[in-house]
Amino acid sequence: MTSFLGVATDEPVVASLTFKGTPGDKVTQIYRLPLTISPAAVAANTTAEQTFALPGIAVGDVVYVTKPTSQAGLGVVNCRVSAANTLAITFSNNTAAGITPTAAETYQVGGIR
Repeated sequence: MTSFLGVATDEPVVASLTFKGTPGDKVTQIYRLPLTISPAAVAANTTAEQTFALPGIAVGDVVYVTKPTSQAGLGVVNCRVSAANTLAITFSNNTAAGITPTAAETYQVGGIR
């Protein structure tokens, strides 16, 4: 079968995953972590990066974030590990008024190391 990516294993744990033809690209961990946060208000018509403590993440991890609810005009437009155990989330407010993201929500953070 050509142009197919798959992993076949009988083991529930894989020590690492290396991509053929891409030197140095080795996946050693895939994770999902819950993060309960109360972000600060985001000013009108802007983007703002906010940081949150999240033990276990490392600089160089590829991360993604899912906000559990939708809020009109508010978006999560980027995320990154800004320092060891620190997640930076960039929020976008596309309205003419400030928006405060819903407090005490549990976001899901996924990552690849």
